[in-house]
Amino acid sequence: MEALQIYWWFVISLLGGLLVFLLFVQGGQTMIWSAENEERKRLYVNVLGRKWELTFTTLVTFGGAFFASFPLYYSTSFGGAYWLWMLILFSFILQAVSYEFRSKPANLFGQRTYDMFLWINGFVGCVLLGVAVGMQFFGAEFFISRQSILDAGSPVISVWNDSHGLEQVFSWRPLVLGFAVYFLARTLGVLFLYRNVSDPKEEEFCKLCRKRILVNGVVFVFLFLAFLGVLFTANGYSLDETTGHFEQIPYKYLFNLIEMWWIGALFLIGVLAVLYGVLRGALDPKFRGAAFWWAGIGVVVVVTCLFCISGYNNTAYLPSTSNPDCSLTIANSSSTEFTLTVMAWVTLLLPVVIGYIAYVWHKMTNPPVTDAEMRSTDHNY
Repeated sequence: MEALQIYWWFVISLLGGLLVFLLFVQGGQTMIWSAENEERKRLYVNVLGRKWELTFTTLVTFGGAFFASFPLYYSTSFGGAYWLWMLILFSFILQAVSYEFRSKPANLFGQRTYDMFLWINGFVGCVLLGVAVGMQFFGAEFFISRQSILDAGSPVISVWNDSHGLEQVFSWRPLVLGFAVYFLARTLGVLFLYRNVSDPKEEEFCKLCRKRILVNGVVFVFLFLAFLGVLFTANGYSLDETTGHFEQIPYKYLFNLIEMWWIGALFLIGVLAVLYGVLRGALDPKFRGAAFWWAGIGVVVVVTCLFCISGYNNTAYLPSTSNPDCSLTIANSSSTEFTLTVMAWVTLLLPVVIGYIAYVWHKMTNPPVTDAEMRSTDHNY
């Protein structure tokens, strides 16, 4: 049972890493308003439009995997902090509507309104997803009573405060991570546009992209280092198996990274890959094609490692700051052994799914989007 819980937390962690990487679409959307003219804006939207469904699908898969493997988290976080999650989901609905109707003849609101919706999704979606992940490290105020499910009048397992997750939006520690995710997404978004947009004014476009990569990358690094400083000096919650109660452990996440040295090594490699991709992409014009992949793969590794240290080593991955004994671990919140086993067999199909995604990614990216290519087709965003 423990091995299955560890395995499924790794699957969740990897999905989280892939989701943060795919937020380059949201980051790119925040650059639309900075486009110098309508032609370049149309190029930006159509390059990003080929990939937006992957981010949305991964978000749904991430939530579904959590529901199947750790249902108590799903009911506690998604069911308790529902205002936070509803804002996130609403921003993604705005994205879907915008790509669907932005270029339709005689659309109701006009292109500028849909462009604003895309910017809202890019900003709100990234910041609030970062806040939601930060909640897993820094905790929230909730109480869990499993017996309440038998209460016909109010069959609710978890009880939150009256703000139902909105208080996290005004908590500075999760917000640091939220804005770090936002500027990371912007950096990845510019790297993606830099790699895939074929602009008539090529030299001017490349120079502008390298400048934006450097500016957004520097801001991201500053915020990420601030988050790591806050995280590694924060208290974590760990279950004392002798007493059966949770206790606060100073520097818990730093100790997790040190004690699980293999995760610490991968974390460092991922950070270096991100820095290498961003810096060389900003400074070396010949590295235009590879910079996005260096930074993107590094992001997947770093985020996966952060999720791992939040759940492994007997750590509460969703601490309750008001009732510590209600904190969630991978041991007390997982599905049954039978469910985890059956789903583990299903994951053997992952190589086929990953291969299909890679094929679809290639087909959607080639040929590169050009102004001439957009004029020759009716399918434009």
